[in-house]
Amino acid sequence: MSLMPFTYFMPTRVESGNGIAEKTGAMVKELGVSRVLIVTDKGVRSANLLTGIEESLLAVNLDYEIYDEVEPNPSAETIRKGTEFLKQYKCDAVLAVGGGSSIDTAKAIAVMAVNPGDILDYEGVGKIKIPPLPIIAIPTTAGTGSETTNSTVITNKETSFKLGVLSSHLFSRLAILDPALTLQLPQQITAATGMDALTHAIESYTSKAANPVSQGYAMQAIKMIGEHLPRAYFRGTDIESREKMLVASMLAGVAFSQSRLGNVHAISHTFGGVFNIPHGIANAALLPFVMNYNLRACAEQYKDVAIALGADVSGLSEMQAAEKAIETVVQMNQSMKIPLNIKDLGVSLQVLPKLVEDSMRSGNVFVNPRLTKSGDIQSIIEKAYHGNLEDSYYERSKTSVF
Repeated sequence: MSLMPFTYFMPTRVESGNGIAEKTGAMVKELGVSRVLIVTDKGVRSANLLTGIEESLLAVNLDYEIYDEVEPNPSAETIRKGTEFLKQYKCDAVLAVGGGSSIDTAKAIAVMAVNPGDILDYEGVGKIKIPPLPIIAIPTTAGTGSETTNSTVITNKETSFKLGVLSSHLFSRLAILDPALTLQLPQQITAATGMDALTHAIESYTSKAANPVSQGYAMQAIKMIGEHLPRAYFRGTDIESREKMLVASMLAGVAFSQSRLGNVHAISHTFGGVFNIPHGIANAALLPFVMNYNLRACAEQYKDVAIALGADVSGLSEMQAAEKAIETVVQMNQSMKIPLNIKDLGVSLQVLPKLVEDSMRSGNVFVNPRLTKSGDIQSIIEKAYHGNLEDSYYERSKTSVF
């Protein structure tokens, strides 16, 4: 059987290494810019993670301003304010330093600096006509992979909806991966962002739009996360594991920028919009329930996932091996104190119709490996709310230690 036609495009230059952020100025200078807007949040700034980056910019005589108003699940209003800030100081490039929220905000500001209208006008695929200002991304968490994706996700607070903007123009010009910037991450953020990256990799690997290139990146990311997330979580200052997690997150980002994702992201984005739940923790809690729903549609791929995560599948049937992937994900969540239901995250079923409607609005539903209708989304949310994994996956997990 011949392969389906596919396209692979990833123009981002990636530089990785311990301490490499201190060379940011020289790398940004190569882009021919003169005044940079640093987009970040107050937590990153107060943790002094900008110090070496600022010094590197000054060392090459690059002017900069700092916009530190980024919040979790960044809003369209934050984009508007940031765009005005950029124009006020006449910046000609945008440098994101932070997690996915900072990178998404920076991308949107770079777009709106040169395009007409409002960021909300660009929901969907391919609507950006004018290339944005140069985007440079320095992640301080190992989770979203936004530094190598072609998308940004913005919250419309008036409708409590998180919308996606996708365009080949949204790839960063430069991504700088420095594990030293992730050493201060609290355990709970290490866990949530790490499981976010795993969700990206698994959903990309099993997507209907996956191709050999995206699956290669996704599988490598899954292997690296399975090995290094527990070390990063339990050891904290293990620089090798922090570095490997940053690279794995980046690989997962490259993968899903080619394949899109699946039902986990379709649903989790609604939780961010309605309940302001952090994206990574929502993904982590939902992942076992969506995998359980998808099981019979992609058992072969889930067997691959189980093996990549280090599960012993010797002597098992394909379906039994696929179940091991779900069990392993549950064990990972449990070992890192991530809730085994979405009720504990603050989700309320009182707005279930809106959650279902907004989830079905996502293009990720259409590439989910198992055909999905609104009733299926409702069922997944209800089961995740009650922590009800079918069969005995949940019960078996309680006697296992990851």
